[in-house]
Amino acid sequence: MKTNIALIGCGSWGRNLARNLHTIGVLSMVCDADPKILDWVRKTYDVKVTTSYADLISNSDVKGIVIATPTHTHYALARLALLAGKHVYVEKPLARGYLQAQELSHMAGVKGLTLMVGHLLMYHPAVNCLRELIFKGELGDIRFLNSDRRNFNQQQRRDNNVIWDLAPHDISMMSYILGLEPIEIESASGWSTNNDSIIDVAHLDLNFPGDIPAHIHNSWIDPQKQVLLTVNGSKKTAVLNDSRVENKLELYFINDDDTVQKETPSFSNEEPLRLECEHFIQCIASGEVPRSDGASGYQVVKILEEAEQKMHIANKSQLLRFV
Repeated sequence: MKTNIALIGCGSWGRNLARNLHTIGVLSMVCDADPKILDWVRKTYDVKVTTSYADLISNSDVKGIVIATPTHTHYALARLALLAGKHVYVEKPLARGYLQAQELSHMAGVKGLTLMVGHLLMYHPAVNCLRELIFKGELGDIRFLNSDRRNFNQQQRRDNNVIWDLAPHDISMMSYILGLEPIEIESASGWSTNNDSIIDVAHLDLNFPGDIPAHIHNSWIDPQKQVLLTVNGSKKTAVLNDSRVENKLELYFINDDDTVQKETPSFSNEEPLRLECEHFIQCIASGEVPRSDGASGYQVVKILEEAEQKMHIANKSQLLRFV
């Protein structure tokens, strides 16, 4: 039986979701506030369209709802969908506060519904290859992780700052490849380069169990896009450069003659978003817990909220020095 899925939010990222959901044959309805977008959807995919979210949650044929709207709307939309008995996939972050994220995760569990968060990199073939190498001990003991995620975002979302936009990728990816959740935030700093209180450059220092330190650098002001993860191990260092088309994952180690050797592991070139959408449908059908479930979404939101609080405290302290 076909699993009918409805999508709310068909902006720049929502269009990617619509394309993949349609390709795997499950897209049945699309909701958006912009009539021009809906006209494009209707002509492109020949599915039902609406400007009313109520049309989605009241439709008994719709089994799941995919939410790709601004962050501040995630909680309310996901909550309504769960209350209506719909399975839910919500783009990262799950909510704008950890108590909201906790409530959604609990609600899905009580109702026996799938709640999945769009932590895309947990479905990336290169990331899964790296995770397998770490679990097999190929890198040895993990000593340090560094994630550098930068782009040039001139249309910053006013309900967001850079860590809520970019850091969910870094936090979820690090936790996934280690199989561990961060135990604390050592430090968090951020700056508003436009002097509009919207933080667009940030640095986070995390600590994982086993005293494994990790650093995250996020920026909205770099014209040269950077998507780079480095994992230093006692045997080898892995470099995952997702900005590349080929050789995204490389391993480096020092030979006995002190020369640097490089290895290039192989993995599939399947589109991560396609794999993520297929996983959502599979979880609905089988009842299995999603790889990026509500609990993992809650953990990421909890870390982000704590990091944001540390940033505000640090910025206030900095201002007081000049008063």
